[in-house]
Amino acid sequence: MGHALRTGFFEKPPAFDYTGLMGELTLFIDLDDTLYPADSGVWQDIRNRIDLYMRDVLGIPAAEVNALRQDLFARYGTTLRGLEASMQVDTADYLRFVHDVPLSRYLTPNPELRQILSGYPARKFIFTNGDRLHALRVLEVLELSDIFDGIIDITMLSPYCKPMPEAFDMALKFAGNPQAQQCVFIDDAPRNLIAAHSRQFQTILVGPADLAPPFAPAIPRLADLPRVLPVNRGQIVEGLHE
Repeated sequence: MGHALRTGFFEKPPAFDYTGLMGELTLFIDLDDTLYPADSGVWQDIRNRIDLYMRDVLGIPAAEVNALRQDLFARYGTTLRGLEASMQVDTADYLRFVHDVPLSRYLTPNPELRQILSGYPARKFIFTNGDRLHALRVLEVLELSDIFDGIIDITMLSPYCKPMPEAFDMALKFAGNPQAQQCVFIDDAPRNLIAAHSRQFQTILVGPADLAPPFAPAIPRLADLPRVLPVNRGQIVEGLHE
């Protein structure tokens, strides 16, 4: 049985002051539209293939696909979780189909981001509602494969996904149970930041500042991370700040 998002979940919790991050830090970084620019075209292509799968494989009338996809995404966190809850769907087949996009058409190696992320001594995990194979392909194209300590994907999170709070509990487990207060979650979706904040993660939005929850600083690109999470002498010495 599927897990719908709880009523009232998206209400913004009160902001709190950052007191600084000392000691060992763990970074959880979203993949799509966070690791690379949201206007790259990757997600638009994936969304088009989600629509194709719903129409051609699941037999949903074309006129109903767009509205249904948006409704499932809003209620269940991802279209996949909504489809699993409402009809028979082969999860592995769905993930293969929707992520079968020509990444090299949209993405190129990002040496600037590689240098920035390499400068942080923190452990780093991709935390995605996509699948592991898609994440590996993206990292390979961006030439960031060796930067991350692991990938936490939607198959590992089943039956949950971001922004369900349980997904963040599972992410901590897969990362070796670090203290949530010593973890920074970076994502382009405000609703995911709200969920992470409810589990005591520090949070950063990659996107417009006017979309950021009151507790999360915003940066336009992931490569701007040092603006809100500075690194000095190989150690993170200052907490998040606005």
